Amino acid sequence: MKLENQEQAMAICEVLYNKKAQDIQAIYVADKTIIASWFVICSGMSVTQVKALSEELEHKAPELGLELRRMEGYAEGRWIVQDYAAYLVHIFYPEERAYYNMERLWADDPEQCNDYSALRDKEEG
Repeated sequence: MKLENQEQAMAICEVLYNKKAQDIQAIYVADKTIIASWFVICSGMSVTQVKALSEELEHKAPELGLELRRMEGYAEGRWIVQDYAAYLVHIFYPEERAYYNMERLWADDPEQCNDYSALRDKEEG
């Protein structure tokens, strides 16, 4: 199955991985919603790291051909959402991620879900 915009979703994951994001998931959602083609979900282990991940992606986005359209949650730093048109990036503090459990809501087809952290750990291990 060829998933629309998968390369760019993986490039977003790589930026987050390089900044030490935890449990990075890229979920293809174009067949479930009109708001985005991909959700990229990750965790930072502190409010400071959640904000740093957000800042890093915002800084690197132009290199990936992405334009940040809207961002919510930065002030609190517990769940930041960045809207890059076809990609919605959710950067969570662990408790918020566990509570909202977006993977349960959106990742019902394993073929459409990429566990980027596991993939990279396997490559490096």
